[in-house]
Amino acid sequence: MAHPTPLKFLMPGCFSLVMGLSGLALAWHAITPVLGERALGVALVLAAAALLVFVLLAAASLLRWQRYTPALEEDLRHPVRHAFVAAIPVSLLLLVTLGQRLGLGDTALSALWWPASLAQFGVTLWVMGRWLSPQPVAADGTPQAAGLWPGITPVLFIPVVGNAVAPLAGVNLGYEVWSAAQFGIGMLLWPVVLGLVLVRRMAHSPLPDRLLPTWFITVAPPAVIGLSLLQFQAPSWVAQAFWGVALLSLLWTGSLAKRMVAQPFSLAFWALSFPLAAFTALTLRLADINGQPGLQNAGMLLLAMSSLVVTGLLLATVRGLRNGTLLAPEPVANIAPAAP
Repeated sequence: MAHPTPLKFLMPGCFSLVMGLSGLALAWHAITPVLGERALGVALVLAAAALLVFVLLAAASLLRWQRYTPALEEDLRHPVRHAFVAAIPVSLLLLVTLGQRLGLGDTALSALWWPASLAQFGVTLWVMGRWLSPQPVAADGTPQAAGLWPGITPVLFIPVVGNAVAPLAGVNLGYEVWSAAQFGIGMLLWPVVLGLVLVRRMAHSPLPDRLLPTWFITVAPPAVIGLSLLQFQAPSWVAQAFWGVALLSLLWTGSLAKRMVAQPFSLAFWALSFPLAAFTALTLRLADINGQPGLQNAGMLLLAMSSLVVTGLLLATVRGLRNGTLLAPEPVANIAPAAP
């Protein structure tokens, strides 16, 4: 049964739908040298769908802000959910990238790219600032032994490594200098967050089962970095090296598939969509640049897999909205919010 106030639970993580649709649109655009107008048509439809979802979510989020301000403030304080705020500027950067790929005017795209890029930079500063915040305390005022470790999850890749998304459109729009600066931030923080997540897993505690799908986000940083390097005209073998890292991450996290599908569907499952689509786009771009038939065949297989995954996620999302299991309170781990 639907919750009486579903809008209250429209968390920033909902923008992961836009990221997934945009990533799949970029993957279909990357196959246009092979499939031609058919692939371009699919990319256009997916881009339009991503834009529509973004507009609807943005309007609903503004309404939620007005009606349920405490709920938004709770999201911003939450150890895990706060990082999903970065999905908003990353989604806008991806939409601008799609617009640039599909030939929209650079003037309008630049007017959107700069606010999105600067917002992503600002979210990165805000998230990193939490790492220096006071240690969380329990209800009785004593410090929590776990400290900030409960907030160290793969979701942190979105705000910190999301900076590597900026060059995908920024370079072609003529903003190479700032794109390179923001790309450097993502390059620096990617291994930092990966190291923190692995230390948390091995030395502190595993992720709650409902967050298992977020391990797939580890595929996105090397895939996006590889795509951005191609935008900077880096040698293809450098991007190919990051493709190898993304492949390793995909196979590594794929070992969790059986445990993931055993969980009830939630928005966390959308963590599978953009990383897989980004890896697909990188595979197809490298196949086109290097003229490798084997890599192209792999890219086609990945494109089919990405399309099936996103289609399945869309169907599950519609079903969850209809039966009221998505926009409702979710069971979460017993973790204390960090000070803002």
